[in-house]
Amino acid sequence: MFPQSTRRTFLKSTAFGGAMTGLGDLGFLSQIESVSAAESTLDPNVVRLDPSIEPVVQLLEETPREQLLEKVAARIKSGLTYREVLAALLLAGVRNVQPRPSVGFKFHAVLVVNSAHLASIASPPEHRWLPIFWALDEFKSSQAADVREGNWTMAPVKEASVLPADKARQAFVSAMDSWDEGAADVAAAGLARSATIDEAFELFYRFGARDFRDIGHKAIFVANSRRTLEVIGWQHAEPILRSLAYALQHHEGGNPFQGNAAADLPWKRNRELASKLRKDWTEGRVDSAATTEFLAVLRSGSDEEACAQAVEIINRGVSPQSIWDALFVGAGELLIRQPGIVALHAMTSSNALRYAFQATSNDETRRMVFLQNVAFLPLFRGAMVSRGQVGTARLDTLEAIPLDATGPNACTEILADISRNRSQAAGKLISYVKDNPDPVDFIDAARLLIFLKGTNSHDYKFSAALLEDFQHVSPEWRARFLAAGVYNLRGSGDRENQLVKRTRDAFMG
Repeated sequence: MFPQSTRRTFLKSTAFGGAMTGLGDLGFLSQIESVSAAESTLDPNVVRLDPSIEPVVQLLEETPREQLLEKVAARIKSGLTYREVLAALLLAGVRNVQPRPSVGFKFHAVLVVNSAHLASIASPPEHRWLPIFWALDEFKSSQAADVREGNWTMAPVKEASVLPADKARQAFVSAMDSWDEGAADVAAAGLARSATIDEAFELFYRFGARDFRDIGHKAIFVANSRRTLEVIGWQHAEPILRSLAYALQHHEGGNPFQGNAAADLPWKRNRELASKLRKDWTEGRVDSAATTEFLAVLRSGSDEEACAQAVEIINRGVSPQSIWDALFVGAGELLIRQPGIVALHAMTSSNALRYAFQATSNDETRRMVFLQNVAFLPLFRGAMVSRGQVGTARLDTLEAIPLDATGPNACTEILADISRNRSQAAGKLISYVKDNPDPVDFIDAARLLIFLKGTNSHDYKFSAALLEDFQHVSPEWRARFLAAGVYNLRGSGDRENQLVKRTRDAFMG
């Protein structure tokens, strides 16, 4: 991995020369205290955050969009911390933005908070405020959209109905199973007051994976809520769990508990199929041939066929890692075949479900989350068909393309190609990663281009998932998985956004 000084040198060079010069080389960020890795991780000895968090939330809620960056920058210069800003962002979102009529759209102001945080802590310290300031502006955009749609605000919980600790868990499970919004709301409040973060999210992992509505956003909200709460502190859990329970209850038509909607069928089938996995199913050999075999199933099989085949392959003694490799690569392949919103969410929801798979300590939940992700890939493929032409590209046979440049200039060449020829950029990136199996220079540069040129929440959500899951894919498949990402990354020739300039002006003012 590059030392910090080398990373800085690379990020100032070639591909970024013009943009960085125009923005003062981001030097303004050196004039404020950098966000340290320690500050962006929850101190286990800290029980509560500063009690002044409510005024910070109100600052975000009440300040006009065109003034917010300046006011937050002023507060940071006078002592407001990274963790306080992150907590206020998430709390302002869940209190002011309704996760309906779909867990997406304007609600991305909430969904993107963890992605912005991941981008922040993965960046050099001097860049770590940039994604957070982007998320502040995104909140104001979503807040305005919510006002136009009726100005929803989370109401106080019905205190008289909140159950004691010994009853909250079962009440929550019963309410969620029966899709009872009112009962789920008070039960979620009871969980926040009586359960630990692990105990509460053991339940949410299951319900985030149970149906294919909202193209994976339910699972994404679960994973991102858990991860952000680990940073800002469990004392903020109640409004977040209430928002999460409300979002997971979203459905169309009648009560799903009494119906047989297509979005619910995989869960119903997989509850029986999960028991057929061998007892030691999480162990086994990593088998690239099994990954290739399963990719073929994902390309043409139904969700039911894919789940049955996954169980059959694992019961041969193959590790689930080989199926995860196929899921990640298969999601990337969908993006090449039809770049756009559906395939993008095949990748981001797989990231969220893989997180739940690793985080749960319940084997039944792990089996269900795994099989649901298997089922979702063919469903994403089907959703793409309804949107138009789907290509036939295969990531496992995508040809590598030699690079003209070497060293840092090779990375620059790929980033430029992303803006003008994504297919060529993908082939060159395969060659590049084969020669640079730990491509931290490309990853750092790609992330900084999101800061400089990203325009929407999906830029952050997608890049955070892609660059994290690069490490979750077996080494043999990593180059091809990362190559798929160029179909939704930003290139060095893309138009710059105005947020970095606004952030610079806010801190320099």
